[in-house]
Amino acid sequence: MTLPTHDASARQHSGELSPIPCRGGDRTSRAGSADITKVDRQIAELLDRSTQELRLAWRQLHRTGPPPGLSRDLLIRALVHQLQESAAGGVSRALRRRLETLAAEFEKKSASFDPSIAPKTGTTLVRQWRGHVHTVLVREDGFEYEGEHYRSLTVIAERITGAHWSGPRFFGLTKPSCALVGVEGSQ
Repeated sequence: MTLPTHDASARQHSGELSPIPCRGGDRTSRAGSADITKVDRQIAELLDRSTQELRLAWRQLHRTGPPPGLSRDLLIRALVHQLQESAAGGVSRALRRRLETLAAEFEKKSASFDPSIAPKTGTTLVRQWRGHVHTVLVREDGFEYEGEHYRSLTVIAERITGAHWSGPRFFGLTKPSCALVGVEGSQ
């Protein structure tokens, strides 16, 4: 199948597939059997495209050309990944935010960088502070403390203590080699 390389607006109304794999789909929906069949068909069509058409699809998807020396095989694999991610809905916002945070800490060479200390969704963190027990529930999109949603443990630690604290440190999550005192898994 050869795709037109002219104006994208004409293609939108022509009923043809977009050369950009993830365009035109609903990113929030999960893949059903019809979507899987459609994705399989689109993957097969990628294999029939010329290298120039694959480069055009990359350029339209990423708004830049593919890296120099990227083989046809890797172009196809990258475009297939985009098709599959589009059909499956991609990663959650919480995971994307966590990965961005870890990448930033890694680039800063932060001493607190350790991806293994992130508590799983559903975990309950318990900390006693000045005679009161404080319980925090780890949610997919942040934390819950006293019925309120927070994106950061640090904000919760500051609310509890009235002073600036590292949230993970306050709740004992900074040293994976020691026992995490006050952490209960709810699973």
